[in-house]
Amino acid sequence: MGSRLADAVSPYLRAHADNPVDWWPWGQEAFAEAARRDVPVMVSIGYATCHWCHVMARESFSDPEVAAYLDERFVSVKVDREEHPDVDAAFLAAASAFTHQLGWPLTVFATPEGRVFFAGTYFPPRPVQGVPSFRQVLEAVDEAWTDRRAEVEATGTAVAEALAARPDDPETPLPGDAELAAAVAELAGFEDPEFGGFGVDAKFPNAPVLTFLAERAIHGDAAARAFGERLYAATLALRDPVEGGFFRYAVRRDWTEPHYERMLSDNAQLLDLATAHGDAEGADAVAGFLLDVLRLPGGAFASAQDSESLVDGRRSEGGYYALDAEARAAQPAPALDAKVLAGLDGLAIGALADAGVRFGRPEWVRAASEAADAVLAVHLERTPEGPRLRRASLDGRVSDAVATLEDYGGLSGGLLRLALAEGDAARGELARELVDACVTGDAVAAPGGGDPVLAARGIAVDADRNEGAIPSGLALIADAAARLGGLVDPGYLDVAARALAPSLGAALERPIAYGSTLAVAARLAAPQAELVVVTPDAVAADDPLVAIARGWARPGRTLAIVTEAQTAALAASGFELFAERTTLGGATTAYLCEGFTCRLPVTDAEELRVAAG
Repeated sequence: MGSRLADAVSPYLRAHADNPVDWWPWGQEAFAEAARRDVPVMVSIGYATCHWCHVMARESFSDPEVAAYLDERFVSVKVDREEHPDVDAAFLAAASAFTHQLGWPLTVFATPEGRVFFAGTYFPPRPVQGVPSFRQVLEAVDEAWTDRRAEVEATGTAVAEALAARPDDPETPLPGDAELAAAVAELAGFEDPEFGGFGVDAKFPNAPVLTFLAERAIHGDAAARAFGERLYAATLALRDPVEGGFFRYAVRRDWTEPHYERMLSDNAQLLDLATAHGDAEGADAVAGFLLDVLRLPGGAFASAQDSESLVDGRRSEGGYYALDAEARAAQPAPALDAKVLAGLDGLAIGALADAGVRFGRPEWVRAASEAADAVLAVHLERTPEGPRLRRASLDGRVSDAVATLEDYGGLSGGLLRLALAEGDAARGELARELVDACVTGDAVAAPGGGDPVLAARGIAVDADRNEGAIPSGLALIADAAARLGGLVDPGYLDVAARALAPSLGAALERPIAYGSTLAVAARLAAPQAELVVVTPDAVAADDPLVAIARGWARPGRTLAIVTEAQTAALAASGFELFAERTTLGGATTAYLCEGFTCRLPVTDAEELRVAAG
């Protein structure tokens, strides 16, 4: 039983391969089997480092009696939400009709046509505080399917129709300074005045919102600067003092009792925030975690590290992280989810490249370059229609999951940032091609369409707009397009604005849920700023103009410190910002541009310091 999962690309699915449950992976075959047997589908969605997913697996999916009941009356499908974000988003939306406590594990019951008629999250093995046991839920669903089929199908149809009938959010023009300042003020209303962070319950880093505040701070918003500095300082409570990575969240209001999983997505964004705040120590800690813990043998990055591990032979939630460095060395480290995700690796590539430039750490830029090579070797496919990405892989094996805007936007943005850090025209060209692949007329979407199983069943998907701990796909492609606007052609700024337009109305109403969208909007609303420093040969670490440029650097700004040969290659590849950028008299020369207007080139460090503010 469960052998269908044994060779899965997802480590989360592999972890369930030995369950007594007869699991099916996500695909057309599972729904066809349910139709053949005339039984409902139970879809269980989670991810490899999810603590409560582990708990439910041990309590219920490892129980032979529960497994036998599932196998007799259902077709059971296991889904890794990171491998199939469209599936996760679609079923989360449907589940919201049945529960407001959304999260993972997500447990969904659907007809063979994919119509959801009941859903929940974690169900215990025995009833607890009004929550039914998983066995009770299964029995109730089976009774409804057997004895009240018409009612079940009517519910599924009503949910599907309600989701399909949701009006598209009207496209909203880019906000101005007053609207963005109002969003900052709205966010301030959620701040915990005693312990910092948002809310008075569990505390999450909410890196997208901190990124928005950092972007506003660059453009002179003093309230956003002070607020962002407080939030960033509070978030540091989640950083592991030994290995440097940030934990997923804290259970308590005072930032204690973390949930100990460590995610690539969180840490890539928090490395960007360390760069934005000029926190060299913090950047060193997070970059160290990425390179020493999450980096895989080929150079790419694992998507996460588990919260559970064996400590002295006993399974422990977080016990490893309570140990000091010496004691940890004597214990097995928590397992990695070694799945490589193109978009999330792109976030890490860009964060390492920018941090390496700002803090003068060329080894971080080299690591970003090695990661890019590793990801592209597996995840990039050249087709007659242009470059196409594969979303997920494990040990070089590629998943059949379709790539999303998160992948195209995250990887193209990371490649652009790396191209500037290395002065590599080829990486910049590929990044531009990936963005272009997502633009057809006025539409901005990942090429190739969405998940085919969802499409075959007419299930509505809105995954590319969804934001939470990870930027939305639309925000990521808008970020990459905005960067191209300053490097290649201002027309890409229009692409960025079009990508953001469907989300801006909701973002201005609920800024806490759309930090990345607002961060890119804030950048587009302000004059674009670019700084190119041209050196005659290799960059000298002690060059005073280079030092000033590093201090000017921020993740949202365009900075390139390049040789004359590199500027010529970039210009020849269509990156207009580099056209005719040469040294003056053989001296390092800086070109500062703002709002499509460039100052005269300077070779004097003090002149650049004054001009750069």
